[in-house]
Amino acid sequence: MVGSALIAGVSGIVGNNLARRLIGQGWQVSGLARRPPNDIDRLRAVAADLLDPAGLQAALRDERPTHVFVTTWLRQPTEAENIRVNAAMVRNLLDALRAGGSVRHVALVTGLKHYLGPFENYGKGQLPATPFREDQPRLDIENFYYAQEDEVFAASARDGFGWSVHRPHTIIGYALGNAMNMGVTLATYATICRETGRPFLFPGSAAQWNGLTDMTDARLLARHLEWASTTPAARNEAFNVVNGDVFRWSWMWGRIAEWFGLEPAPFPGQGTPLDAQMADAAPIWREIAKRHGLAEPDLGRLASAWHTDADLGRPIEVVTDMGKSRRLGFLDYQATDEAFFDLFGTLRQARIIP
Repeated sequence: MVGSALIAGVSGIVGNNLARRLIGQGWQVSGLARRPPNDIDRLRAVAADLLDPAGLQAALRDERPTHVFVTTWLRQPTEAENIRVNAAMVRNLLDALRAGGSVRHVALVTGLKHYLGPFENYGKGQLPATPFREDQPRLDIENFYYAQEDEVFAASARDGFGWSVHRPHTIIGYALGNAMNMGVTLATYATICRETGRPFLFPGSAAQWNGLTDMTDARLLARHLEWASTTPAARNEAFNVVNGDVFRWSWMWGRIAEWFGLEPAPFPGQGTPLDAQMADAAPIWREIAKRHGLAEPDLGRLASAWHTDADLGRPIEVVTDMGKSRRLGFLDYQATDEAFFDLFGTLRQARIIP
């Protein structure tokens, strides 16, 4: 079953990979962003700002999607502002589509901060036991993910469409200029270490180095979004979404180092954040880009050290249960080291890294 899709946030790591998946499966796909990408064949670009209700109404006047995928958010300086801004984005989008009466399903992508808390209180306080399961209650704390969910739930009750919520762990996938992109960040860091002789030093905590964790390939997430949006048994359900394997960073760091031809530095026993390690990296990257003829000399469009530090610096083990999806029939699997390698190969082919 295919339909017509509107992807809000098509320029991001999730939206980009989702657009390619749906188009490849025969969907008609419109992609909404302030600056939609121009490198996805057969994508109908919709340039609009989700915080501009009037402009959004005008941009979506002729759109009649059966399925809406919300894959975007905007980081703000406080959680109160995160809630105000990101809830408004969801509300404005669904309000703008209401008059068309075409929407049958809305899929919202959030993440494991549903269980871990927002950036201001990340990994603090009383957290649910791992592995995280969808039936665990919300934390007793303000969280913009909850506010986004509530906007979808309210519009669903009003307009009668079905919904699904998707909670990936850290996402691996191709996208540039994205605020939450560990794979590209680590690729630039490894390249800088190889080109300068700096040690390839794991930046995170001892808990992450030694403990079990998992991740989410953006391509697997795209398949999960399509599956939940077209499977009656998945209607009005929230799902965790991870690759299906678990690993320790003490193993994965060596795998990544090997791909780049590096020897991993010994773990010093405590975090050495990338934000500090890469503080002087912008001019170094410009020189590397010039020397190798790379496509993007601006490191700021590639690396998001702050977000990678947040993920790798957690003081607790983070693993995710996928049993709910498995029981309903989603059985896809992706080895996480191969997800990294696929991404690195794509970056090299696109001349993002040498």
